[in-house]
Amino acid sequence: MTVINIGQSVPLGSTITDAGVNFCLVATNAVLVEILIFEESNSTKPIAIYTLDKKYQSGPYWRAEIEGLGEGTIYAYRIHQKRNGLNRDYSKKVLIDPCSRGITGWDNYKRDKSSDESDNTKCCLKSVVCDREKFNFKEFPNPKHSWEESIIYELHIGAFTEKIESNDHSNNESCFQKFVKKIPYLKNLGITSIELLPVFCFDPNDAPNGLDNFWGYSPINWFTPHFEYFNEISPKKIRQEFKRFVEECHKNKIEVILDVVYNHTSEGNSNGPVLSWKGIDENLYYFLDKNKFQDVSGCGNTIAANRSLVRKLIIDSLKCWVNEFGIDGFRFDLGVALTRGENLIPLDNPPLFEDIESDPDLTEIKLISEPWDCGGLYKIKDFPSKTTFTWNGHFRDDVRRFWKGEESTAWDMSDKIQGSPSIYDLEIMNANTINFITSHDGFTLKDLVSFNIKHNFANREKNKDGENNNNSFNYGVEGPTSNKQINALRLQQQKNFLLSLFISRGVPMMLMGDEIGRTQGGNNNTWCQNNYLGWMNWEETNQDLELLNFVKQLTFIRKKLIYLINPVLDKESSNNKNIIEYQWHGTTLDKPDWGSWSHTIAFSINKNKNPLIWIGLNAYSKNINFSIPKSQSNWIKVLDTSLNSSLKPKPIKDKLIEINALSSILLIKNEVFENVFQIN
Repeated sequence: MTVINIGQSVPLGSTITDAGVNFCLVATNAVLVEILIFEESNSTKPIAIYTLDKKYQSGPYWRAEIEGLGEGTIYAYRIHQKRNGLNRDYSKKVLIDPCSRGITGWDNYKRDKSSDESDNTKCCLKSVVCDREKFNFKEFPNPKHSWEESIIYELHIGAFTEKIESNDHSNNESCFQKFVKKIPYLKNLGITSIELLPVFCFDPNDAPNGLDNFWGYSPINWFTPHFEYFNEISPKKIRQEFKRFVEECHKNKIEVILDVVYNHTSEGNSNGPVLSWKGIDENLYYFLDKNKFQDVSGCGNTIAANRSLVRKLIIDSLKCWVNEFGIDGFRFDLGVALTRGENLIPLDNPPLFEDIESDPDLTEIKLISEPWDCGGLYKIKDFPSKTTFTWNGHFRDDVRRFWKGEESTAWDMSDKIQGSPSIYDLEIMNANTINFITSHDGFTLKDLVSFNIKHNFANREKNKDGENNNNSFNYGVEGPTSNKQINALRLQQQKNFLLSLFISRGVPMMLMGDEIGRTQGGNNNTWCQNNYLGWMNWEETNQDLELLNFVKQLTFIRKKLIYLINPVLDKESSNNKNIIEYQWHGTTLDKPDWGSWSHTIAFSINKNKNPLIWIGLNAYSKNINFSIPKSQSNWIKVLDTSLNSSLKPKPIKDKLIEINALSSILLIKNEVFENVFQIN
């Protein structure tokens, strides 16, 4: 006879003990909890059911140690709740553990059978007991790149690796195994950190019109790597393989940052499926108004991240990825939604971020957040967590508008180059800005200069989805063209955008494939496109190799001149004459033109009042002459976006320099160039 002991309230989830397995679940409204044990992943009925009555309850925790069980045990829950007139009857639903380290049962799973009150045992997902072995930090330590030196590359692991050509065994390799082969490519590109679109286990069936959820912003669990990215079915082997991926990244000094989704789940609104949180304690985990789900995520529900028990679950999830998988940082999807309290009221001191900032396991990791949500909240200047960097949507918009040639953009452009001091108080802190031109949300860089409007018909929503205000421009033809002049101008503009990104103070982030001119055919919302529209193109014949070489030059220059472009703020040196300063010019030295009509910017970066870098940006439709600062030595023209990037650096002896229409030039003082550069 199986022995069931009163278990421990920590840790949450299932943990292996000397005698068996300890199960701990938070369910504040439960009167009875059933633990279902299954023989196999696709079993249609449990081989054992253990019923926990009030004896196994301690406050909000239901805990039991079942002897004789061990690693690999397949289990799930059924929850019987108090009837209070608000919650629905989910007692027949089989539920996965919110803290599960492994998920199985995908072959039998049917999402539609989880959406009513009927018994779904024959087609349910299940949890798996896994060992919680710690990551090997001794052999594979975190790279710990400073924010100042970081260069982030945002990618989707499936899309990035789908078309990687390998050996004859490539079909048997997972996304992460294929990725390892492209680490040299990223190192050569100058990347320090990769930011992965969600790898939390998600529901690929959470998509309308017969499509698949490809991006993964549809979590069903916050602790488990997504099964489709692996060829293994064993949760243990999946965990081991993901660790090996992180180990290889760390071995090559590349940080791994995860895009994490804690603001909503795949369970949708009241009509959505019952997979885990909803059936366990929907009144705890979600914001509800009576029995109606409140939604600022755009996905039907919003997680109540302000509540202590929910915060504990999120913190445990973060610590799982840090301690067990070795992750270096997180980007919070719609992160500002996590700062809302009851009735979705914004909180000045959201407890979740206070908990994160005070947890010893999380204090040294990189934290990034979207500062907006779908409820209209936008906190970038006043984001409640001072240790969290924010996606700077204003940088994206202002840089796009400047190069598009719109009026009243020169001052805004200069502000973004300096680290957005109009947003971030640079007198008291460094620029906590993640600068980007493109991201997974929106056009690729190539499409930004090729399309005036979005073309999302492949998403089967009549082109109604996706952003309409893109500040894009096609330069005469919508989409691909054989016109050499238009194509040359598009390439030139892509270079302008990238140079603007990499010479700006803050942390640059670029989108997968922008360095080679990847296109999505004008689709600016490829969340459901697991095909050529969403994939990285690894065929060199379809890559813009000149653009690729230009990006390599940019990252090289930024790293060599990081002390000028992105210096560490030292408050104590505010009176030091060696402080780094911007000096703004126009076409004439010391005379910047901030008028609404202006389409030009020039500036130098000075140390001890000595200009060491000069940059000129000409977004006007004609060539313009610029005065350049006097120098005892020559200026070296390092980059000119109107010319082929393979050109060698060139000394400049004249007092004036001509910048071609819609192009940029970067000059470096000769002594600086000779000291730090060896460009072959």
